[in-house]
Amino acid sequence: MRILWALSLVFVCTISCLAQDAGEVPPKELALNSPRIASPPGAEYAGANRLFQGIPGIERASNGRLWATWYGGGKEEGPENYVMLSTSGDDGVTWPDITLAIDPEGIVRAFDPCLWRDPNGTLWLFWAQGVTWWDGRAGVWAMTANEPENPHPQWSAPRRLCDGIMMNKPTVLRSGAWLLPAAIWAIPANTPDPKYSIDTAQPSGSWVVCSTDNGKTFAPLGRSDVKDRKCDEHMVVELSDGKLWMLVRTGYGIGESFSTDGGRTWSEGRPSETVKHIDSAARFFIRRLASGKLLLVKHAPPENHGRSHLTAFLSGDDGKTWKGGLLIDERAGVSYPDGVEAPDGLIYVIYDYSRKDAREILMATFTEEDVLEGKPVSGKTRFRVLVNKAGPMHVP
Repeated sequence: MRILWALSLVFVCTISCLAQDAGEVPPKELALNSPRIASPPGAEYAGANRLFQGIPGIERASNGRLWATWYGGGKEEGPENYVMLSTSGDDGVTWPDITLAIDPEGIVRAFDPCLWRDPNGTLWLFWAQGVTWWDGRAGVWAMTANEPENPHPQWSAPRRLCDGIMMNKPTVLRSGAWLLPAAIWAIPANTPDPKYSIDTAQPSGSWVVCSTDNGKTFAPLGRSDVKDRKCDEHMVVELSDGKLWMLVRTGYGIGESFSTDGGRTWSEGRPSETVKHIDSAARFFIRRLASGKLLLVKHAPPENHGRSHLTAFLSGDDGKTWKGGLLIDERAGVSYPDGVEAPDGLIYVIYDYSRKDAREILMATFTEEDVLEGKPVSGKTRFRVLVNKAGPMHVP
């Protein structure tokens, strides 16, 4: 069944609600079913049972409560994957075991989660959902909590927002519009049987999906198509002149594209002129801080190859030049940073380490001063704070 990107949210939710049992649903509609929400999670979600985990996200409530998400389950990326959520009430010093798991039925997996607190204070938990590794369409889902200051908030029912995969935080424009960076990968569907593969009608690309009503509705706005992208993992920054700057993961590092009309149309993609990345693609993190500077966290290995030397940089001129270089973790196997800033300027960055061996989710804290000096000087730096460890030596 061909699902058009531009179908209304109401129609998509109706399809999902009508699906009573995965066995009764056509194969290409399996991922449209609302997933199982395990809260609290049962013994089957114990860390000792997870042979793979990573790809984290972090957010902070107004009272300082921290939230972390990631996914795992099974031996690798595949149908046994589920999304997890944990929270810390002591500024990340301790993290109780997971409080919630999102686990679709059968061969549908939940993956690539993202946490974001919107301008109204609502906490959003986004994730992707699709059949096995990549079914050609996937879909961005979300739940919200209005009281993220509470360790056990009431979460809304899951709802599907659009086709694609979104693992990085939305961008709120000065106009008030929300832009979600949702991608249709430039990869053919890879499923165990052609009956599960979906040829979506929406073109492949690094899309921005827009809401102008504070998240009540979402609609695709425009897309870029940077050469040699596959798993886009893109992020969008609004520059001082109102232009939008999109950075995209590619096979050669980071590509870029620009929009001068709020995201409707995008310039031809090209290798980024100012953001250099390792030659083997990996996720990066970029965000505007309260000071107006841009924070960039990426790999910076001496040999320019491999996922090591996760490092933070700052730009005071909209990304034209970068200063500092605070080394967060030099080990091979560190990857996929996400971050958030507290009102006092403390920056929190979460990332994973050794997804199949150590299976650790880690956090670091630092300030702009630390980044610019390239070393801890603020007295507020913390490195390799353990958020979660899976496997036989599981530590809650």
